[in-house]
Amino acid sequence: MSQCNHCDAFVSNNFVRVFGDQDGNVYACPSCSANAGISQVSTERRASSL
Repeated sequence: MSQCNHCDAFVSNNFVRVFGDQDGNVYACPSCSANAGISQVSTERRASSL
């Protein structure tokens, strides 16, 4: 079972495959980001966590 690294909400394996990084981490999901901006927010949060 996967979850968002930002808000700990459940995300499906398909969501992880599309929006997750190479290690399967998800930094934004529909629970903590606007649907239209998930990709952008995920990229920003991933960069700030490095």
